Amino acid sequence: MGKKIIVVGASSGIGKAIAEQELNAGSSVVLLARREKSLESIAKKGNTSKEKRAFPLVFDVTKFATAEKTFQKAVSILGGVDEVYFASGVMPEISKEEYNTGKDLEMLNVNLLGAVAFLNPVASFFTKQKSGKIIGISSIAGERGRKGNPVYNTSKAGLNTYLEALRNRLSESNVQVTTIKPGFVKTDMTKGLTLPEKGLLKAITAEEAAEKIRVIVANGKDEAFVPGIWALVALIIRNIPNFIFKKLSI
Repeated sequence: MGKKIIVVGASSGIGKAIAEQELNAGSSVVLLARREKSLESIAKKGNTSKEKRAFPLVFDVTKFATAEKTFQKAVSILGGVDEVYFASGVMPEISKEEYNTGKDLEMLNVNLLGAVAFLNPVASFFTKQKSGKIIGISSIAGERGRKGNPVYNTSKAGLNTYLEALRNRLSESNVQVTTIKPGFVKTDMTKGLTLPEKGLLKAITAEEAAEKIRVIVANGKDEAFVPGIWALVALIIRNIPNFIFKKLSI
């Protein structure tokens, strides 16, 4: 019998790739995102005339008051839940001298507060169930406060800390919490960026990232960089002295 999975942010990028791969593997998946047509398209491919395992459900992660109700509806549709992926994220372009509170609040609401609002009821549910897996898609960007996009870094750093705290709390209830920190991944969010095509840090596709993430989750890891080479990059970045780091354009 396949797993019962909820993917938040399933309409594009890594979330979509995870949902599609899990459907192909025989799991039943509730697809949550704002873009209804995209969700229906994924569900159409995932369902057959004999079997329905993909369930699209329109949801805006910034509508915090609806998060718990939406989660409960997803659980009802599946008849339970084994794994929940939070893959929603936004990263609007920020120019070098731009300080845009509107864009900053959007990133905080989607990347961090949306995760808290949705995963809190998930954590409560899994605590009572005494099992389950929570997977948060964060970013290498959360490792330091880089000058390029201060609040995107902040939102991911906050997500990392929240997931770590959940992991420590839920470990007492046999619940796994995994933090995924991707490097360069080709998605709609990174379309405007110039990503490396060669070398150890070359950008990978969302499908490649999803494959690696599913293995990481199956192996029960607490956190992991995707691809793994980014763990070394993060180690170097974290240990650059502040007086040097502030002069770097990274």
